Amino acid sequence: MTDRAYEIIGEDRGGRWLVTCDHATNRVPDWVAGGDLGIAAEDMARHIAYDVGAAGVTKALAERLGSPAILTDFSRLVIDPNRGEDDPTLVMRLYDGTIIPANRAAGPEAVEERLSRLHRPYHAALARLAARRPDTVILAIHSFTPRLNGRPPRPWQIGVLYSHIDARLSQVLLARLAREADLCTGDNEPYLGHLPGDSVDRHALKPGRHNTLIELRNDLIATPEQQAAWAERLTPILEAALAEVAG
Repeated sequence: MTDRAYEIIGEDRGGRWLVTCDHATNRVPDWVAGGDLGIAAEDMARHIAYDVGAAGVTKALAERLGSPAILTDFSRLVIDPNRGEDDPTLVMRLYDGTIIPANRAAGPEAVEERLSRLHRPYHAALARLAARRPDTVILAIHSFTPRLNGRPPRPWQIGVLYSHIDARLSQVLLARLAREADLCTGDNEPYLGHLPGDSVDRHALKPGRHNTLIELRNDLIATPEQQAAWAERLTPILEAALAEVAG
């Protein structure tokens, strides 16, 4: 593994799911601006740096689904693995009102180093895991903040994101979540679910794999207990949705 670009959990598990977490940690490698992007610790602890709580949910879901998981081990502020290499938001200079000083000074050579040491190794490992069996299903786990700066509160507890290219699993999953009376579920909320070159596009849509992306509101998965509870709740719903759509 190069520069701790990723972590793989349960590679020997036989299940057909591959649970991914693109924004698992807020780690900044020491070779990137001395390990400090120049923003306050409280900013590095919030959603702009990583998907709070998503790693714990990812690991718990993968265990319950009997399937492997892959998680990044670098902050999205260093380089965003859920963006194509030519995406203008690959290295963010400004995020939710916070300027990222180390990124404002990052030129093409610095970006290329981050790509070669972090972004590309993660995607190579993800591609290898996805190819381990012909019927792999990609389950991408993310989290979202209850409220962006200057924006209204977000009411959804969970969102299901998908592309018009292949919404089969996500539509069935949405229908099943709609039966959960206590849940406010977002249909392609709080974001639209397809960005050309993103992880799902690259590893699921282009190869034709079943896929879905789940966004959980991060105040609901702040503790290990909450993460485990959501994984326990979602596992049978995901399994039933996949059985319905894929047999």
